[in-house]
Amino acid sequence: MIWNEKMETLSRAEMQELQSERLRKLVAYVHERVPFYQRQFAEAGITPADIQDIRDLTKLPFTRKSDLRDHYPFGLFAVPREEVIRVHASSGTTGKPTVVGYTRDDLQVWAEVCARCLALSGAKPGDWFQNAYGYGLFTGGLGMHYGAEYMGVGVIPVSGGNTARQIMILQDFQPDIMACTPSYALTLADRLLEAGIDPSSLRVRSFILGAEPWTEEMRQELEAKLQVDAVNIYGLSEIIGPGVSNECVEAKDGAHIMEDHFLPEVVDPETGEPLPEGQVGELVFTTLTKQALPLIRYRTGDLASLTYEPCSCGRTLARMSRVVGRVDDMIIVRGVNVFPSQVEAALLTVEHVAPHYAIVLTREDHLDRMEVQAEVTPEFFNRVGAEVFGRHPFEAVGEIQQLQERVRYTLREALGLNVAVTLLPPGQAPRSEGGKLRRVIDKRVLK
Repeated sequence: MIWNEKMETLSRAEMQELQSERLRKLVAYVHERVPFYQRQFAEAGITPADIQDIRDLTKLPFTRKSDLRDHYPFGLFAVPREEVIRVHASSGTTGKPTVVGYTRDDLQVWAEVCARCLALSGAKPGDWFQNAYGYGLFTGGLGMHYGAEYMGVGVIPVSGGNTARQIMILQDFQPDIMACTPSYALTLADRLLEAGIDPSSLRVRSFILGAEPWTEEMRQELEAKLQVDAVNIYGLSEIIGPGVSNECVEAKDGAHIMEDHFLPEVVDPETGEPLPEGQVGELVFTTLTKQALPLIRYRTGDLASLTYEPCSCGRTLARMSRVVGRVDDMIIVRGVNVFPSQVEAALLTVEHVAPHYAIVLTREDHLDRMEVQAEVTPEFFNRVGAEVFGRHPFEAVGEIQQLQERVRYTLREALGLNVAVTLLPPGQAPRSEGGKLRRVIDKRVLK
């Protein structure tokens, strides 16, 4: 089923005409309402009159995540506070979240694009939807929730975690569609099989998976274990949340971008120059219809490619490949964005811990595990004794354990994530030898 056949099957010429019309209105809108863009346009030597169609897009300056942080919390909003009826936020590198706002019309657009994603995933009015994305300031849970309700799909708002309850609801409520992270879907699959539950006894036929990287091999394993279709959803809170793009259940060959609302580009990460169709580069989006937080040429940091070839499902929307990496050093652990600089900032607040560390990522039972290996200061090491990390007096062991717990607590508060902590003697963490220092050791194997 195609949810919005008019928009999702426009010819390329019709789509470009619509995008050009909306781009002209957007540029005039932000120039009138957002001081940041007034300054950006002035520095670039352009006015709204210089932007007549999407071919003029490259004249416009880029917007970066740092711009949102620099104008925290509401400095990039284009409407007064009274017109914002919802805010969400994602974590940042300095402890301040990236704040996004929505007007009533923005929420309607969000519901519309999420309804399209559900239809792309095989949902239809009258189905039931088990939503295992988190509810709260993050955009995942509520975005899909309202998209499903708008479509006429019954929502079971389970939120994340509590595997036993998720399985009970899968058995007792018999939902047709489920959404969660891909690693958690594998955990559910293993638990079902361990419990001797035959997947064919469940009604669920599609899993909508996002918020972390996954591979075609993982899809094949999931579909075999759960006897479902598994499709990829993509989104980011700055653009709208989930609903930017979604694979179709028919082809599973790239995620269809809702490009009547989000104008996509792929640019060279170093130069910012546009790249041709099919070439991997940094994804950039312009929000053509958002009111509260419109963004022009927002650099996502995600690496992917675009194709404009029509899909076998009948849709003509541009499609993006899977995200193959990140421009920056952000890592994703169980759906949570983590920057090494966050780890460093947290470690530096703990007495007796040196600013030398490593982040080790592994995968156990299909779930990501993050370990922070942090050096203690030479003073602490010398005071407790060189043998403290081997056989040591009870008092020394106690000090190490106390310091380890302080580090673990500090990281949990800073990252919103439970991590393992290993304390190292001085000189044991990675050091730069003149090149780029590799602090992240990723041992995960996506299957």
